[in-house]
Amino acid sequence: MTSSGTGVRWGSGQARGVLAATIVGSGMAMLDGTIVNVALPKIGAELGASVTGLQWVIDGYLLSLAALILVAGSLGDRYGRRRVYQLGVAWFGITSVLCGIAPTTEVLVAARVLQGVGGALLTPGSLAILQSAFAHDDRARAIGAWSGLSGVATAVGPLLGGLLVQAGSWRLAFLINVPVALLCLWLTRRYVPESCDGELTGRPDFTGTALGAIGLAGVTAALVEAPARGVADPLVLVAGLVGVLALVAFCVLQARSADPLVPPELFADRTFLLSNLLTFLLYAALGGVMMLMVMQLQVSLHYSPVAAGLSGLPITILMLLLSARSGRLAQRIGPRLQLVVGPILVGAGMLLLRMAEPGASYLTGVLPGVLVFGLGLAAAVAPVTATVLAAAPDRHAGVASGVNNAVARTGSLLAVAVLPAVAGIRGDQYTDPVALTAGWQLALLVCAAAAAVGGLFALGVDNGVLRNQQPPPPAELDGALACGVDGPPTHLTDKSTVDG
Repeated sequence: MTSSGTGVRWGSGQARGVLAATIVGSGMAMLDGTIVNVALPKIGAELGASVTGLQWVIDGYLLSLAALILVAGSLGDRYGRRRVYQLGVAWFGITSVLCGIAPTTEVLVAARVLQGVGGALLTPGSLAILQSAFAHDDRARAIGAWSGLSGVATAVGPLLGGLLVQAGSWRLAFLINVPVALLCLWLTRRYVPESCDGELTGRPDFTGTALGAIGLAGVTAALVEAPARGVADPLVLVAGLVGVLALVAFCVLQARSADPLVPPELFADRTFLLSNLLTFLLYAALGGVMMLMVMQLQVSLHYSPVAAGLSGLPITILMLLLSARSGRLAQRIGPRLQLVVGPILVGAGMLLLRMAEPGASYLTGVLPGVLVFGLGLAAAVAPVTATVLAAAPDRHAGVASGVNNAVARTGSLLAVAVLPAVAGIRGDQYTDPVALTAGWQLALLVCAAAAAVGGLFALGVDNGVLRNQQPPPPAELDGALACGVDGPPTHLTDKSTVDG
């Protein structure tokens, strides 16, 4: 049993167990994302996948994750945070096996969609467990430790992914999740107390969730399949039409619902709206570049999977070292400067990465762009997350954080769907160094422009939005927002909890 005044105390054995359970679970999801990116060229070669198939390997997961992450948080609040978290971890492990044994691209994509359901159940659960399990005075410290240590998974992921793919098979990139999931289930069962929100009434908005999922699925299918099938193809037309109608119905339902999944009044606040537009464009640029970068390095520059995985490591290191400090700076001077400069630096880093072409060395062709790219992310990610939360009323803090995470995932989802076609990469052209390099350089221009436009949106953000936010002591905050590359924190809540 936990409440706002009692709970697990920092430094106890149970505290270490709760931290370990949440870090292992969320780290597993982060690790999976970075490993799969590194494995894409090998997946394509073994399964004979076109670029459309590889897009679906990424987007199948992001689709179900983005569509379900909001309702997943409310499921934990209603039916027990530990129970839903365990379900998500178990589901993720089982579907990872399905991914690892998939004989065809189609089966792999289906398994990835199912895996995204598990990711949606466990992603908001880790933070919700920390908020409900720890005593109020220890929550900031626990979240800081969780973020910093979970970020290690992001740093280790590319190296581990490269080693698994190079030494064994891309299938190990998924099967590695099984022992991790088993460890997480044991830790959760042993150390994590059950909790739920006794004040919640009614049922989750399953209708809104279904409409949102159908809408995203239809639009994504139309965008991914149109380059290969043609815009006039019946499947493309029907998918696009159904998707748009479902999204319109979702918006109408949210506007009319007494208890909407996404309260429309949140978007009446200019700062909340602009911060989410920035998030969408920034994560769209990030998702598109990260998908193509490992392919460009392995196919065009002939990097091994290990070398390709390690090439982006400076980005994660910069995020781990600087994100918490960036968050504190935004609280002191206001977030606007960092929200403008950060995305512009991201765009500049992408332009520098255009030098990553056949014959270029890592030091001159890749590292400069990676460093500037990482500095831009470190400048922007923590402040934009803090700004979104500060712009929302306290009663909507959890929903606001979930919306921001869903926006980030949707940005990546649509970028992966659209970017290869925009860059002129179709069919098996990703295996041709000349065609891939030309597409890579064009894609970087598009993503750099998207990031810069996001920075311009930030000019309208209220620079005093964080003024009333009381920052925790530096030792507690250090690392607290360090893992934003994968997505902003979700489902933060300060409500009282009762026994589940």
